Amino acid sequence: MNKPTLTFYTRNKCPLCDKAKAVIEEIKLEMDFIYIERDIDESDELTEKYGLMIPVVEIDREEVEYGHVNKNVIRNRLHEKSQIL
Repeated sequence: MNKPTLTFYTRNKCPLCDKAKAVIEEIKLEMDFIYIERDIDESDELTEKYGLMIPVVEIDREEVEYGHVNKNVIRNRLHEKSQIL
């Protein structure tokens, strides 16, 4: 069975990113998924795409949450994706 992939777009010195990462860490304790973290400051393309939106959470290449992330929204989408795979 394939696991969903959660990609977390972040940057240094971002309080919202720190809060979102804490939420993702909590979800990791409950669910099994592939986790990828990308610092948008390492790519001009990512900075242009997500500069004002971060943090951004994608699940299987679908933007699910950004800014103030909601634990239940992320958990529910991961659950839905894991049922589909």
